[in-house]
Amino acid sequence: MKILLRADTHVNIQIPINAPKAKCTVSQVLAALSVSLGSMIIGFSSSFPSLAVASMQDNSTNTPFEVTDEIESWIGSIMPLSALIGGIAGGPCIEYLGRRNTILMTAFPFIASGLLIGLSQNVPQVLLGRAVCGFSVGIASLSLPVYLGETIQPEVRGTLGILPTSLGNMGILLCFVAGAYLNWRNLAYLGGILSIPFLLMTLTIPETPRWYVSKGKTKKAQKALQWFRGKNTDITEEMTAVEKAHIDSEQQDSESSFTELFRGTNFKPFLISIGLMLFQQLSGINAVVFYAVKIFEDAGSTVDKNLSAIILGIVNFLATFIATGLIDRTGRKILLYISAILMTITLFALGAFFYFKLRNYEVTAYGWIPLTSMIIYMIGFSLGLGPIPWLMMGEILPAKIRGSAASVVTSFNFFCTFAVTKTFTDVTNLCGEDGAFCIFGFICIISLIFVKTCVPETQGRSLEEIEKGLTGRSRRMSAVANMKPAPTAC
Repeated sequence: MKILLRADTHVNIQIPINAPKAKCTVSQVLAALSVSLGSMIIGFSSSFPSLAVASMQDNSTNTPFEVTDEIESWIGSIMPLSALIGGIAGGPCIEYLGRRNTILMTAFPFIASGLLIGLSQNVPQVLLGRAVCGFSVGIASLSLPVYLGETIQPEVRGTLGILPTSLGNMGILLCFVAGAYLNWRNLAYLGGILSIPFLLMTLTIPETPRWYVSKGKTKKAQKALQWFRGKNTDITEEMTAVEKAHIDSEQQDSESSFTELFRGTNFKPFLISIGLMLFQQLSGINAVVFYAVKIFEDAGSTVDKNLSAIILGIVNFLATFIATGLIDRTGRKILLYISAILMTITLFALGAFFYFKLRNYEVTAYGWIPLTSMIIYMIGFSLGLGPIPWLMMGEILPAKIRGSAASVVTSFNFFCTFAVTKTFTDVTNLCGEDGAFCIFGFICIISLIFVKTCVPETQGRSLEEIEKGLTGRSRRMSAVANMKPAPTAC
């Protein structure tokens, strides 16, 4: 389990209360945009099976192998399974190789996966390509928020912190649009090509000052921090704080941080974070994204299946900005309530539609229900269960266990993603689409109860207040609070 502990790279930095508000620099925007392009590739890769499998099963594409339901489930699920391993491996990589170098290296497996899949002549080659892609997804999902947390000033973190989520959803939309015109081979090549600007832009940004300090490279740390803050900015105070934080972290017993997850007051916030990730994935979101085209096809929707997927991608992309404007105004719990309620209603609506369709009732007049339900479902997810579990992970996990806890929680999220996507086809074969969507609907009801009884409201509260409320002790401001890593699916 020590490999998980190497992800304990988050830094506690005390920000002076009376310090003037910082201005967002072009350098920080460039850095955030560069690494967030990796999130766009993740979004593209997550939605790839939805379009690719339909293309593989199309006789006009002359696919040299047959895609059965079992193979379809593996094409969708092997990526999150491999991402689980990548998430664990990412910890030591960002510690020994650096945050920026680790992010940079993920571009090469992304490119390789696009080539492997595009040139595939059999199923094992496709699965290998998806596994290579998933490994990079896992590493990137852990590396991106650490890099952003250590480079973006807290005052502008909310503004720039939306970039990974926004570009991730843009990647989903791009895949849906391109998939309407490209066969699965060319779609795979496009995914590989997207990694090239990501690679080139990441080459232009420096390593984080925190990592340089941890390796005793003080001059490089000062140079990097000056680049991020602007050449005319006085970085003396912040540089001192970074060095002091490193000295403090060196004095802590990091080897015991994993066992601390299950001890005393640490267990409650850890369990809440695990619970939020569990309900996020068991709400069925990745099944919807991975199998969107197939769902519309099975529903016999009056709207073209590819056009429906594109509309879904647009809604998912735009809903991100709505959530960003509401999170700090309405509170986390209110948005989680709204999210769970909207998703419950639409999942049962989908279940009811499939129930009557599978029993040969005339549902042509209600062909608008699948698309409408999934649009509202995506809006509901983007408002609450999508971004808030990641956001609250940075808010409620105690500073002492944050690194190891975040690694475990992230890996758990990928495990749940794998379980849902791998079993979705089996569940629909066993219970029908109506049964599958109703199961997801009941899980959303349980999530509503969980949020009501277990999840604290963190809006407007300092990290010290949140930790004191959950554990009875206080902590200092964390450099990665409120950061959201890139999603696996939506």
